[in-house]
Amino acid sequence: MTDTASRPKLPLLVLGQGTDLHTERGVECPGDLPPASDPELVERARAAKAALGDRVFVLGHHYQRDEVIEFADTTGDSFKLAKEAAARPDAPWIVFCGVHFMAESADILTSDDQTVILPDLAAGCSMADMAAIDQVEDCWDDLVEAGIADRVVPVTYMNSSAAIKAFTGRHGGTICTSSNARTALTWALDKAGDGGKVLFLPDQHLGRNTYARDLGRPLEDCVVWDPHKPMGGLTPAQLDAATMILWRGHCSVHGRFSVEAVEAARRDIPGVKVIVHPECRHEVVELADEVGSTEKIIKTIAAAPAGTKWVVGTELNLVRRLGQQFPEQQISFLEKNVCYCSTMNRIDLPHLVWALESLVEGRVVNPIRVDPDVAHHARIALDQMLALPGETHKD
Repeated sequence: MTDTASRPKLPLLVLGQGTDLHTERGVECPGDLPPASDPELVERARAAKAALGDRVFVLGHHYQRDEVIEFADTTGDSFKLAKEAAARPDAPWIVFCGVHFMAESADILTSDDQTVILPDLAAGCSMADMAAIDQVEDCWDDLVEAGIADRVVPVTYMNSSAAIKAFTGRHGGTICTSSNARTALTWALDKAGDGGKVLFLPDQHLGRNTYARDLGRPLEDCVVWDPHKPMGGLTPAQLDAATMILWRGHCSVHGRFSVEAVEAARRDIPGVKVIVHPECRHEVVELADEVGSTEKIIKTIAAAPAGTKWVVGTELNLVRRLGQQFPEQQISFLEKNVCYCSTMNRIDLPHLVWALESLVEGRVVNPIRVDPDVAHHARIALDQMLALPGETHKD
């Protein structure tokens, strides 16, 4: 066996090194954190951003590291940021500090004169990757063969590739965010009519929670389509009886929050309130005091009185930031052994500096360009979302 003292330091997401997870609760990741940013790197970022001036617009998703958020011109969730980019037509370069599907949405919504840049092309989304376009097209072919496709309306979560959004546009569906999923699903069910169905992509938990919790419909109406099995692993009878066909996808962070963690929080922190994202599993959402999008989580905690105790079921970068912004409240992370969104954290300060300094030198690195035909049909689905009644564009 290798002597542990001689081993190299393990990366960020290795949990519980030399710690007792049963005694930990707070807003710290129980693994090795990366070192603080080099002060010289911070100065280089400032200098590059100053040199570019209004020609560059930097977007920072809520789940980004603090060292990246410091240089963001605006922060928010995916669709809010894409719309912010579109509202800055005079900025030729949009640097999106988020993940790939978000940069695609920004490219779709911005003008042809603007270029969206993703500082690290490896910053993807595991949930979005769980629904590949070939798999979704095969699913639709199976629904046609089963004789029910003409009764199915697709609803696709914003956390999806441009190709899946385009599929949704071609088949008369709509996009939704975690804030307007109830509105989007109500629209789709009305459009499908009696005996109609919704194909909800790619997050099964958001679809299930919206249908059962928000609309008060029976869980028995939901089936899960497994793209790795023939006919999704379902029988024709199951498909015919179902109203919600949920794609077998989930968020790698939110999907790990557990019933046990909620119960432990209530046991360990008297008077605590539990607030979670609707991407969490249904049994976790059912136990929470509040459920909502990232924006709702932020607003709820911001409006809470001093002394309030919260455990928060969403990405750790945001939870830590909330703890810093609202020290008069006791804010803790729901799970003891879940850390950051690993793909979101690929956008770090070195990558951001590289992207900005490259622009200063006249080079555009990592441009995100969606195929025009894909962008056209994806835009149809996004426009349908914007046409829904109520507050439909808050993620």
